Amino acid sequence: MRHLSRPARLVPAGALVVLAGLLAPPASAAASPTPVACPPAVAELATCWGGQDDNGAYYTIAVPEEWNGDLVVHAHGGPDLAEESDPARSVEDLDRWSVMVREGYAWVGSAYRRGGYGTRMAVADTESARRIFVEEVGEPDRTYAHGQSWGGDVAAKLVEVHPTSYDGALLTNGVLAGGSRGYDYRVDLRVVYQYYCGNHPRPTEPQYPLWMGLREGSTMTSAGLRARLQECTGLQSDPASRTELQQRNLDDILAVTGIPERTIESHLRFATFTFRDIVHARLGGRNPFSNQGIRYSGSHDDKALNAGVERFAADPSARRDLSWDSDLTGAVDVPTVTLHAIEDPTAFVEHESAYRETREGAGTDDLLVQAFSKESEHSSLSDSGYASVMGALADWVETGTRPTPADIAATCPSYDARYGAGCFLDPAFTPDSYASRVEPRPGGLRWPALTAAQERAWSHRPSIGIAP
Repeated sequence: MRHLSRPARLVPAGALVVLAGLLAPPASAAASPTPVACPPAVAELATCWGGQDDNGAYYTIAVPEEWNGDLVVHAHGGPDLAEESDPARSVEDLDRWSVMVREGYAWVGSAYRRGGYGTRMAVADTESARRIFVEEVGEPDRTYAHGQSWGGDVAAKLVEVHPTSYDGALLTNGVLAGGSRGYDYRVDLRVVYQYYCGNHPRPTEPQYPLWMGLREGSTMTSAGLRARLQECTGLQSDPASRTELQQRNLDDILAVTGIPERTIESHLRFATFTFRDIVHARLGGRNPFSNQGIRYSGSHDDKALNAGVERFAADPSARRDLSWDSDLTGAVDVPTVTLHAIEDPTAFVEHESAYRETREGAGTDDLLVQAFSKESEHSSLSDSGYASVMGALADWVETGTRPTPADIAATCPSYDARYGAGCFLDPAFTPDSYASRVEPRPGGLRWPALTAAQERAWSHRPSIGIAP
């Protein structure tokens, strides 16, 4: 276990003070960071700054009073779909992952320059936030990348793209299968839902291919989508009050897709609104998704389902651009620790198998340790677990000794004595393959999804990818 015995570093003159009040955006982009109120979880422990970088991305910095000299650079999940950067987002993430500051690490996180999909854009903005920290506060002793959910993909790509800027990476509940394969179960949900429900779109509404998620000019809202889901499945109703057809529709959708009932709405929102963002706003109307040749099973009538479900093939250029933007090569030369909830209902734990195979394919699996927690949430985990994996990563970087999952689990009780959040690490757990959870598309059994050779070749072609 790592102890904070090192004296606190001095912050440069004119640095942070804790101010009361709300986060106020600076007058102009790229202005020097200004003091802001720390979120409640660290208000008594740290001083905080906020600002906006050259690209318009808001960021937040926190430095604990007892700083251990190291920095955690945080990549947030999502993606959010607002048009512009949200100044509150990085503050909210600092509050959620305040355990990092309480463990003595300085922290910086970007809200990204805009909403919508774009992993490499998020990478650039996260790296920008790190550089601002160095310019304004000073060079940390060691720098660690952290990301959760889609932010896990961002952080994993961050240490691939900027290998000399980071000493280690912590990826938690990460979407580590990447963009070209990591959303295939939502593709399946979108078409299976429409087969049974037929109300998204309705027959009386303008029709569009389902890979779009939603037609470009649609005014549908999340509330409107929820109403259609309720109409078809009775999801929000007590099971006893559902009609026989609603219950059968719900049973079939859940059985075929393997998506938990409690998150079916959030997955359908992603397969509606985020797919629309990916297709229309990022890929110029081109389709990166496919379900050709997929056999759906588990329903009360698989033959009818497979005969009637909508089928489509990806546009190769769109799939290439999505892959370039967000797939992982596994070319990582720093210690990497992952933590994943075994019953994560959003980014299924099998994402870890995809990442393991990606790192094996790149020959870097000796720098990967994966830990698993007997938890069932996606957006946050036990602070005791976070502290355990962060401490294990820091010790690995400092000593060169690679921890085992059992080593990490053994340290948790000492952290839990401080946080009281519970220790749920299961060092014996191993997830099944990604293909066991998501029917692979052609070529989908080979990892990495983006090879190092493709990364090198495509990096010289500016027309490839998703524009910032």
